[in-house]
Amino acid sequence: MHSIPQYLFAVGLALATGTSALAQEEGAVVAVETTERIDIIEQVPLTGTVTSARVSPVSSEIAGRVSRMHVDGGSHVEKGETLVELDSAFARLTLRQAEAATREAQAALADAERRLDVAQRLVGQRAVSEDELRTRETEVETDRAVLERLQAEQEEQALRLERHDIAAPFSGVISRRMTEVGAWVSPGTAVVELVAMDSLRIDVPVPQDDFPRLAEDTEISVEFEALPGEDFEARLESAIPVGDPSARTFTARVVLEEDQVALTPGMSAQVTLHLATGERDPVIPRDALIRYPDGRTVVWTVEEADGGLRAKERLVETGLAFDGQLQIREGLEAGERVIVEGNEGLRPGQAVRLEEDAS
Repeated sequence: MHSIPQYLFAVGLALATGTSALAQEEGAVVAVETTERIDIIEQVPLTGTVTSARVSPVSSEIAGRVSRMHVDGGSHVEKGETLVELDSAFARLTLRQAEAATREAQAALADAERRLDVAQRLVGQRAVSEDELRTRETEVETDRAVLERLQAEQEEQALRLERHDIAAPFSGVISRRMTEVGAWVSPGTAVVELVAMDSLRIDVPVPQDDFPRLAEDTEISVEFEALPGEDFEARLESAIPVGDPSARTFTARVVLEEDQVALTPGMSAQVTLHLATGERDPVIPRDALIRYPDGRTVVWTVEEADGGLRAKERLVETGLAFDGQLQIREGLEAGERVIVEGNEGLRPGQAVRLEEDAS
């Protein structure tokens, strides 16, 4: 005669065994996806740097002493805005002298033209000789030439005075201030460095093996450390066929498709080139692949057998990984159903149920 505890244990064991058998009969619930054959893409991760198409050391065209600085590092400026002023006191005095000389020459020319006009009226009356007429004509031409020379000198002095205000050649940001108030600058001396912010691009050093594979339609994605979690589409602007012989790389110039990204020259960019390989093979989601410690790489597929669905283990050889997918070089064909969820702990031939059928 069995005791009550032994009886309850036996009943419980029988129920558990029955439940396990029922679960095994019903099959493990799995999610599957169908493999398809597509063009294989190689993703090449590279590091690039944000650069500007225009970086200019703004220089002085004349010599002079810096009297005022209008900008500092980081200042945003517009084209034509004054950046630095040079002391212009002597230039203003020289311009006034040139203006006075021009007025004097204008008066001299006007007097010569008046005397020539008188001589032309009197020559017909024989009151003025032909030689005198020619002399007055020469005086007019000489005074006119003197006036033109002095006018040119006046324009030159006015231009020199204007050059005492060093202006921005284009809109941008001052990256460096290279002089101070009181400093003497000579022609060609840089006073600030100006960086354009409206034409930023990313320069990427590309290995020599990958450079010939670049094309205008190459898919490019970009991430920035300063903008974590954001992925941007980009396009190839130009491929510069002049390389760095020490690094065996060539420069690819990349621009973003979006204009509203807040970039700064010098920022680091993680650039991924999606290069065509010319291969076309089946691909599977990464979740379908299982790697065992013994080195085996397998995929579980679902096949019809014994009136139901059964799991089958398949040894595969993988290739490139891209866009969350894996290239399968051997072991699978397009159109097969691979298990992407519930593939842990399966046994060969085990009954399975599709997730959509079990819900």
